[in-house]
Amino acid sequence: MRIVDMRSDTITQPTPAMRQAMSEAKVGDDVFSEDPTVNRLEEMVSKRLGKEAALFVASGTMANLVSQLTHCGRGNEMILGDQSHMFVYEQGGSAALGGIHPRCLENKPDGTMALADIEAAIRPDDVHFPKTKLIVLENTHNRCSGSPLDVGYMRSVAELARRYGLKLHVDGARLFNATTALGVDAKDLVAKADSVSICLSKGLAAPVGSVVSGNTDFISEARRNRKVVGGGMRQAGILAAAGIVALTDMVDRLADDHENARKLAQGLVNMEGLSIDLDIVTTNIVFIDITKKRLSSQLLTERLHSRGIRLLPTTPNRLRAVTNYHVTSSDIDYALDIFLSILKDF
Repeated sequence: MRIVDMRSDTITQPTPAMRQAMSEAKVGDDVFSEDPTVNRLEEMVSKRLGKEAALFVASGTMANLVSQLTHCGRGNEMILGDQSHMFVYEQGGSAALGGIHPRCLENKPDGTMALADIEAAIRPDDVHFPKTKLIVLENTHNRCSGSPLDVGYMRSVAELARRYGLKLHVDGARLFNATTALGVDAKDLVAKADSVSICLSKGLAAPVGSVVSGNTDFISEARRNRKVVGGGMRQAGILAAAGIVALTDMVDRLADDHENARKLAQGLVNMEGLSIDLDIVTTNIVFIDITKKRLSSQLLTERLHSRGIRLLPTTPNRLRAVTNYHVTSSDIDYALDIFLSILKDF
């Protein structure tokens, strides 16, 4: 059976070049900062993002967690979106492990939070309230259809943070999807951020890993926090080697994923029983809303799966498709034919 897996871009397999690099990687003990391949990856990322230093970690969740623990103390508050990955999908780690209080604001459909709302949420100096320490942005924004936040908005939030003495963390798991869609350099997009996390194992197809970047003092403390959450790895260069290939070979091809996502959305939008907002399909994520009463996301997912099309139900009436480097333009044509065939039964 032909399989078209669009559940997530995390399903990507490492490329042959990655496998070769992993097998040939020079390694050392990274807890002692002696792994040359990890050191090379961290230097690549810090330069690419325009930061002083970087830290290789096991996952995006760990990247965000150590960033929060580094910026905030117990009882401090951070401001973030109510649809953000950090709030919805990271098991409340900042509260569970760091005693950090989340102050959630509405995410607009484009992934932004209103500047006025952010400013209003910053606590006054009053013993009744926690101290606001951190603002968090997600770019691109997963649950907001993979929307990229542009340079102007990013800078405006950073300037607001500076005005109040706060730090800005960017969850950039799909940051290079944002730079691709916006046609900007990563350095410019995150120039004013105090810390940035990027994921190597989504659209960039490495098997494992994320990288946090910031100034030298931040990374020094983040390294301690990585250790305390169990993230100190030894001969991690085997993993970092794939990340180097990901950054070298896989960023430029993200535009193909965006094109395929747009093609999928345009093909589905006129199918009876489905609704898609084409205006916000700008990267590699497509949310598909079901309007037929006889059909649910779970049922449609099961029917699609039986025909080789794999999507992710996110609510009773919504599915998510994420294009990735295993999905070709021909696969999109095939998926559209299967959708049409199944919907005729309802």
